[in-house]
Amino acid sequence: MSPDSKWLVYTSNESGQNEVYIQTFPSPGGKSQLSTGGGSRPVWRRDGRELFYIAADGKLMAVEVKTGSKLEVGAPKPLFETRLGPYGGFDISPDGRRFLLANSLEDADRTPMTVVVNWTGEVKR
Repeated sequence: MSPDSKWLVYTSNESGQNEVYIQTFPSPGGKSQLSTGGGSRPVWRRDGRELFYIAADGKLMAVEVKTGSKLEVGAPKPLFETRLGPYGGFDISPDGRRFLLANSLEDADRTPMTVVVNWTGEVKR
């Protein structure tokens, strides 16, 4: 929901891949596709002037929007690469200048952990 509760932004795969759309709320009206080439997890900037989403290639994208009686949407602009996994999320500071991302650890080196059950029984042998 937009900060003024008049616009709904969402992800849909109606085109065959996930894309980000915006439409009026609560009464359905015209909708516009914001993402190009795939997108998901849209988040509004708190002042309602910008939307952010994750593109299919993992980049955090920004789209300027003007909501009023008529919707005006800018072109999506890449901000930076992310390592967000399928369930990773993000949020934006109130001023829209800082981001908090829950990055995936899939690429991190992992040391396996061994759990020994009933180890005291092994010691008595």
